[in-house]
Amino acid sequence: MPQATGTDYYKVLGVSETATQDEIKKAYRKLAKQLHPDVNQKNPAAQERFKQVSEAYAVVGNEEKRKKYDEMRRLGAFGGFGFEPHAGTGPGGGPGFGGGRIDMDLDDLAGFGGLGEILSQMFGGARASPGRRDYYGPARGADRVVRVDVPFQAAALGEKVRVRATVLASCPRCKGSGAEPGTKVETCPQCGGLGTLSFSQGSFSVSRPCPRCHGRGQIISDPCERCGGDGLVETQRTFEVAIPPGTESGTRIRLKGQGDPSPDGGPPGDLVIEATVAPDRFFVERRGLDVVSEVKLNLAQALLGTKLRVRTLRGQKVELKIPPGTQTGESFRLKGLGIEKDGKRGDQIVRVKVELPEKLSEEEREMVEKLAESRGMKH
Repeated sequence: MPQATGTDYYKVLGVSETATQDEIKKAYRKLAKQLHPDVNQKNPAAQERFKQVSEAYAVVGNEEKRKKYDEMRRLGAFGGFGFEPHAGTGPGGGPGFGGGRIDMDLDDLAGFGGLGEILSQMFGGARASPGRRDYYGPARGADRVVRVDVPFQAAALGEKVRVRATVLASCPRCKGSGAEPGTKVETCPQCGGLGTLSFSQGSFSVSRPCPRCHGRGQIISDPCERCGGDGLVETQRTFEVAIPPGTESGTRIRLKGQGDPSPDGGPPGDLVIEATVAPDRFFVERRGLDVVSEVKLNLAQALLGTKLRVRTLRGQKVELKIPPGTQTGESFRLKGLGIEKDGKRGDQIVRVKVELPEKLSEEEREMVEKLAESRGMKH
């Protein structure tokens, strides 16, 4: 079980709290290469450091676990006490807080604002078996976040859009084994091919990924040229995504199981579509369920009034009467032609912009001057 005795996983990896997933991955690979037990067989300190680096990456290298870990750090859960699954008790027979350590199991933490649930989810989820508890399961694959520009009308009305995303898939050269075709793959001597090492503490048994084989259960002496031994390569896939009506920028749509594969046989991660609503030349703004469109009038139309055919959100056109003397910035409301969501429908607001000519002909100038004189206006 990871020990949270003030350990800062970001410091372990040598990255900042704001580091991107790519930066975290690069830092981990660099350290793993330096500290790997195969090249540090006579250096126990390096092997222990390798375990710490692997543990840190297993948490902050996964977006979902990283969010939970960051929340725990924000709440101060890693600030000065350790956490262990331990059967000890405190004063009065309850969970102990003595000696700067919490002695309780994850289920006991359920009353602390969901703390137990967060820890349980962060470290793989609880898994019960007769006579013991295991708090480690196969690691879930990482989520992939893809930012997608969604047309204004598609976001407002809800449509299906095609999204092209980069995801990890089994390497076609080695068929996911990570070994160069034709070479042998050896069973890991440290974990016996299980991919995990188990430790017992009282009535608890916990497991962690084997530091030598990274949870694979196998040692690859001749890594695949295509994937470098990962067994996975990046590939492009196209997904059809249903955009719900009323989608706003920042809305996330989760496609279950479409993210990265698990490194050790667990469930795959999710593909997370983060929508950015693209600007529209006609629909210039959204206010809740109302949409704002903008029409341009020339001087004559604004002064004398006119009738316009206005495009609506659903593609049809309606007639809008503009009264004489309409000013720039005035708005007209088309009832029920806005966004429909949860049984409610907003309006379309048509905002007027009066455009004045940059140059006037002599005849036009005379007409404007006569108008100004008739109204007693000086120019």
